[in-house]
Amino acid sequence: MRTRNAGVILMIVGIILVIYTGFTMITKDKVVDVGPVEITKEEKHPVQWSPVVGVVLLAGGIGLIAFGKHRS
Repeated sequence: MRTRNAGVILMIVGIILVIYTGFTMITKDKVVDVGPVEITKEEKHPVQWSPVVGVVLLAGGIGLIAFGKHRS
């Protein structure tokens, strides 16, 4: 049963990684902080991965479900 659950989770994560190939993280840094005056700078950091990673996870999940040991 655990193998089947792990396979389903891998399949779901694989499908999500195929559909969404990345996201953008925004961080805020203080540039100037003088008394009541505060200046911040926003930086965008793109995080991307290849859809191949999702396909591999999807195939691994299918493999776990298909070839996993079945306990009675």
